[in-house]
Amino acid sequence: MSNTVRTSAHPVSPLFLERWSARSLTGETISEADLLTLFEAARWAPSGFNQQPWRFVYARRESDHFLPFLNLLAETNRAWAEKAAAIVFVLSEKRFERNGEWHDSTSHAFDTGAAAFSLSLQASILGWNTRTVGGINRADAKVALGVPDDYSINVAIVIGRRGAVDELPEKYRARELLTDRLPLDKIVAEGRFATA
Repeated sequence: MSNTVRTSAHPVSPLFLERWSARSLTGETISEADLLTLFEAARWAPSGFNQQPWRFVYARRESDHFLPFLNLLAETNRAWAEKAAAIVFVLSEKRFERNGEWHDSTSHAFDTGAAAFSLSLQASILGWNTRTVGGINRADAKVALGVPDDYSINVAIVIGRRGAVDELPEKYRARELLTDRLPLDKIVAEGRFATA
């Protein structure tokens, strides 16, 4: 695969091939209108029983919340995320109410992942880069964000305009490449699960 162009084995929208998760960011701010557009896209994601378990807690670069949010990320993520336009913590409700009864949700993280990907695709359409990170201090984030026990902190999404690779800390530059995906025969099977 080229470092500048992705190709698919079957025809798909260029939107899927052009979206990637860069670490190099410019430090440009994002308007509230643009950020709300990303959340609006996430809002329309599908979910089991239409429960919409996703919740988003964000800080824009210019807000007083930004530095505390940045410090909730793992050190390896803070090194490059300091130039983010916004940091969004993605949460999901682990239980749902149906017909007056509460149930454990088996799909809360899956549904929330669909919403997060909708956000990322909308960001790409608007020229914003997103990188989803799991390196979070979840115990501190739970307290700092006031997250109730029946919610899970899934990931953080770092949003920004893509910047020049040479602006990254040295140790990240070699990894700032487009990545490929496993071929379909490694991830898809008809009729019965298959190991590769």
